[in-house]
Amino acid sequence: MSGMIFADSLSRLGTESAFVVLARAQALAQQGKDIINLGIGQPDFKTPEHISEAAIKAIRDGHHGYTPANGLPVLREAVAADLNRRHGVEVNPDNVVVVPGGKPTMFFAVMMFGQPGAEIMYPNPGFPIYESVIKYSGATPVPIALEEKNGFAFSAEQVLSQITERTRLIIINSPANPTGGVTPKEEIDKLVAGLMDHPHVALMSDEIYSNMLYGGREHVSLLQYPEIRDRLIMLDGWSKTYAMTGWRLGYAVWPDAAVDHVTRLCINDHSCVNAPTQFAGLAALAGPQDCVTAMVAQFDARRQVIVDALNDLPGVRCADAAGAFYAFPNIEGTGLTSKQAQDKFLDEAGVATVAGTSFGAWGEGYLRFSYANSTENILEAISRIRKLL
Repeated sequence: MSGMIFADSLSRLGTESAFVVLARAQALAQQGKDIINLGIGQPDFKTPEHISEAAIKAIRDGHHGYTPANGLPVLREAVAADLNRRHGVEVNPDNVVVVPGGKPTMFFAVMMFGQPGAEIMYPNPGFPIYESVIKYSGATPVPIALEEKNGFAFSAEQVLSQITERTRLIIINSPANPTGGVTPKEEIDKLVAGLMDHPHVALMSDEIYSNMLYGGREHVSLLQYPEIRDRLIMLDGWSKTYAMTGWRLGYAVWPDAAVDHVTRLCINDHSCVNAPTQFAGLAALAGPQDCVTAMVAQFDARRQVIVDALNDLPGVRCADAAGAFYAFPNIEGTGLTSKQAQDKFLDEAGVATVAGTSFGAWGEGYLRFSYANSTENILEAISRIRKLL
């Protein structure tokens, strides 16, 4: 028996259930079960060749040392140029901080504002790490309920009505994981206008799926609102757009007052992002973007297939997924809870999905399906579920 005494804060740390489901699915597959994985949110495409080659070249060219804690200057300049190209905004490369993936930005932002007595608002159902880290920081998590009837977009009025003098940070995510919801510009306009009355509240906008919108929808970046730039953290990265999940490369644009704080957190936490990966990220931004266009077109085609197929299942209805690569069907009509459906579909049909409750209490009655898989596999998975239902 170990006599180690752990810190109380560890008991407040949650997890990301998609990884738990992935491990179970892999264990079943190793036992010889045929599993179709619609659980994990990662593109099923390979990283484009020119990006991988840039990392290999960087290794051969001897880029083996430390880089600046906030990222290579040339990469931060490329990020600023990309944001200008995509969103029409001017960003100073000094405000860009490159980190290993999307999560460090979330972690650092919450740790910067979260402490006992503080409140942090976050989307629910939403990416589970938000709530997990808010609790870990000692702050009180205040859910922003996302509802199917609003297309899983947040209501600015509701968000603003929940602000108190203890609110320190509001996290928003559009296009959203797990719902695929996209918040329309008029709601973002209303939120920004309302925040003028609350100068003490910072914002973190998770825009990791900003390249993945469908049906003619345009991405609205919070960077496009100069009046909140002095308290906005905008998170984005390479994982989803360039099929680079395992490379662990992300960035955020930080307000002037936070840059030194986050750079110091980077130095304390990971020193810097590994150098060859940063050269891969540079090749991704500076190189041809047709690989992105082709991937998004594939996701769009699969999205239409999966939404139609899910709506055709008994007891299931599925809202149109507007962005990212997730469908979030309502399964209440099946008589199963989210967790029961997740377990039943995996154990009896060999289809891995993630229970809506893995993304917060407001996810009960829903399941997340990732359509980052082939159309053939998606149709086979839905056919298996139909037999089961």
